Amino acid sequence: MDIKTVHCFFEQSGTFKNEFRKLGYEAYDYDILDDFGQTDYKIDLFAEIKKAYSDSESVFDKISDEDVIIAFFPCTRFEQQILLTFWQKGSQHKKLPLEQKLQRDLVLQDELTENYKLITQLVLVCLRKNLRLIIENPYSKQHYLVTHWCIEPKIIDMDRRNNGDSYKKPTQYYFINCEPEQNVVFEPLDYVETSNMNGKSQVQRSMITSQYARRFIKKHIVKVNL
Repeated sequence: MDIKTVHCFFEQSGTFKNEFRKLGYEAYDYDILDDFGQTDYKIDLFAEIKKAYSDSESVFDKISDEDVIIAFFPCTRFEQQILLTFWQKGSQHKKLPLEQKLQRDLVLQDELTENYKLITQLVLVCLRKNLRLIIENPYSKQHYLVTHWCIEPKIIDMDRRNNGDSYKKPTQYYFINCEPEQNVVFEPLDYVETSNMNGKSQVQRSMITSQYARRFIKKHIVKVNL
């Protein structure tokens, strides 16, 4: 697709942003945190989505239909792991009184519902404003968006290691108001040591290598096969 500016939502690592910049595109990171020193706009995106959905002034007013938004939407309440959390059969929970377990489930459900509303409102805002949007999220058959959303992903990457990432971690990509390109990338893969998720923090599990980001951009986002 032809792109003027790239807006990377919920990305504070700068991984995709910097790969776009290397390819000559104007790109910016938006996040409420700046742990990596890469966030260009430190902003509460959840609040901005709510404002835009209610037709109030928001960051979306500064984005045009020539741009593209890539949203790495927080996934902790959508992933398959949430089922185990609801069941509370882990060693840290199974001995809790039933009343306490149920109270915890109510909190989890509220958090899940809020995240579901926000990601759906994000799509609705982009549909109303005719903005191009790509959403990245993990993939599994029991992922909440797979089982409870009327939008289907345009791309499902079952093994990211095949494109130079260190994690297998199946990942899905939703394309709103645009279609993925199907370019062929003629460049060798640099070796990346395979990692697993065991013992990794949520931030570590969400990281993507720059090589993977570059190949995904070239294969599925930019119009010309660079």
